[in-house]
Amino acid sequence: MKKKVTIYDIARELNVTVSTVSRALNDSKSISKETKEQVRDMAKKMNYSPNKLAASLKSGKTFTIGVIVPSARVQFFASVIHSMEDHLKSAGYGILLYQTNESLESEKQGVKTLLEAQVDGIIASLSLETETDVSHFHEVIRQGKALVLFDRSFEGLTVPSVTLNDFKAGYMAAEHLLKKGFKEILYMAPVQNIGIFRRRKEGFIAALKDYCVPNPEEKIHYGTLSIEGGRTFIRDLNDLPQAIIAGDDFTALGMLRELQERKNEKVAVMGFANEVFSEFITPSLTTIEQQPYKMGQECARLFLNMSQKNNIYDNPEEVVLEPILVKRASTK
Repeated sequence: MKKKVTIYDIARELNVTVSTVSRALNDSKSISKETKEQVRDMAKKMNYSPNKLAASLKSGKTFTIGVIVPSARVQFFASVIHSMEDHLKSAGYGILLYQTNESLESEKQGVKTLLEAQVDGIIASLSLETETDVSHFHEVIRQGKALVLFDRSFEGLTVPSVTLNDFKAGYMAAEHLLKKGFKEILYMAPVQNIGIFRRRKEGFIAALKDYCVPNPEEKIHYGTLSIEGGRTFIRDLNDLPQAIIAGDDFTALGMLRELQERKNEKVAVMGFANEVFSEFITPSLTTIEQQPYKMGQECARLFLNMSQKNNIYDNPEEVVLEPILVKRASTK
């Protein structure tokens, strides 16, 4: 087996001290630019790679962050992860990704697995099943690890968070349809009552009340967030309304496909998230943009801020992003 190259080997080749090589590789200001370049060139030539285990034992950090999402297949979460990774990489951090597939038990296992991997902290978006039990996240806090929540947060956890103004998003979606002249509007919410969907419902109801639509609470129906869930929702309606706001873009896509197969394309449909496909389906989908790139950037910033603090949960920052209405053909 080929012997692993060490900083001692680089020092011997350049006829310099080991401490000079170490400081050069760590970009110390006490080392000249010319020496740094010589050391880096030799390290590259000799295929040197740093001993991360030794570095982590010395610093007490692994420079790895656990990221928990309901599904990386959803473009919104994939975009947040991509943004997070971009901003954390420049600070020397890598990420370990865990998908819960909307399961509370899987989320608990994910937290356990990441803590056992000695991550420096966890950035998470809660599963649909995480309505009351957040004991696993309390364990993260108990161990003194950084915890940042995004998109789907939990009001009982006093930790830094990055969320959307979901009340405004629900209000904005309803108001868009009301201004287009639609009066018979339904909102399809998931059966789970987690915070973001509860606030969107409240925003929807507030908009209908402001526009004097009677019995706004009766306009809320429940279903499953998926393409098939959208199809089932349409099939189960006795009478079709003028417009429907779906819980997300995938559900809206299912609704549109079911309506097209029925040759009934008069019902306006809206979604949430602005998935990549939303612009390219027929009709293109009106939706609410949730600013995933900005959300990932803010998650990274909050984590890095926590890593510089002695009391990491002192005055936790809550970042609330503004929703953006994306108007397309499905609500014309």
